[in-house]
Amino acid sequence: MNIYTEICTGLISKTYTWSIQIALIMITCNVICIGIGRYAIKVRGLGPSIPLSGFEGLGIPELLATTSLGHIIGAGTILGLNSIGMI
Repeated sequence: MNIYTEICTGLISKTYTWSIQIALIMITCNVICIGIGRYAIKVRGLGPSIPLSGFEGLGIPELLATTSLGHIIGAGTILGLNSIGMI
C-alpha cells in the first residue's frame, strides 16, 4: 500500500451507526432550537409562512435557520456523548 493511503486511513475517524437514541437526540436538539428561535428572532414572518397551526409568525426562513442550528448542536451533542462513551 501507498504510505499516503496508510496515513489517511489512520486519520479517518470511526463512523457512527444510526440508532433510535441518536435520532431522539437530534430531534430533541431541533425542537429546543425551534422553541428558542420562535421567541428569540426579533423580525419574523418576512418570508413565506408555514401552513400549520401553532406556527403563526414563524416562516420558512426562520424554520430553516432554527433547524440548521439544531443540527449543528445535535451533531456536537452526539459526537460529545459518543466520545465519553454515553451512547
